[in-house]
Amino acid sequence: MRSVFTALALGFGQLTDPAVLRVLAKTVAVTGLIFASVGVGLYYALIWVGTEFSISGGGMAEAAAATLIAVVTAWLLFRVVALAVLQLFADEIVIAVENRHYPEAAQRAKPLPFHRDLANSLRSAGRALMYNALAVPIAALLFFTLIGAPVVFLLVNAVLLGRELTDMAWLRHCDLAVKDNEAANPVPKLSRLLLGAVITGLMLVPFANLVAPVIGAAAGTHLTLGAMARRDKERQPIA
Repeated sequence: MRSVFTALALGFGQLTDPAVLRVLAKTVAVTGLIFASVGVGLYYALIWVGTEFSISGGGMAEAAAATLIAVVTAWLLFRVVALAVLQLFADEIVIAVENRHYPEAAQRAKPLPFHRDLANSLRSAGRALMYNALAVPIAALLFFTLIGAPVVFLLVNAVLLGRELTDMAWLRHCDLAVKDNEAANPVPKLSRLLLGAVITGLMLVPFANLVAPVIGAAAGTHLTLGAMARRDKERQPIA
């Protein structure tokens, strides 16, 4: 448990790194552009529907409806989109952490090609949508308990995030040619769950949700490289 909070503290500290700040700026900009594009697309779609069925609201009603839908969509899907976008720049955060704290690991790492980052990004978004959709019926059954439904989604996203945030670093160090290695993330499952829960919680807080994915990626890198170092030490023969 202590390693998770140490990693999170180091992740917050990494926000002073220019390379991490650049990734933060790109992630926020691209994520914002995606949701803005959704809003504009909805506006023109509503204008078309209004024209086709003679129920036009003069443009103002359509704009208000499009804005409302876009805001609700952003609130519901921010975590999915932000993490998918972050995956595209994940290497930059991992490299920044490695260069600052783990120079030896940085020399051994194998940078992922863009097509691999893109594939990871799409898989991340797909897993998030699928598992959250599967959680909806369970959350619906627990809706009247008031706390049950939020706990279900917190747990689902904590598991997903914990895996994704530590895989960003692990995939640079495992042998991708061996399929089992990709799944053999060295960070203990409980540590991944706790990291994912903290970052999921931060994503629910306005403004904090903008930096949460980057902090999570940096913290996940610290957790992964720390776990790798401990594993390698345990494997060393006793003199």
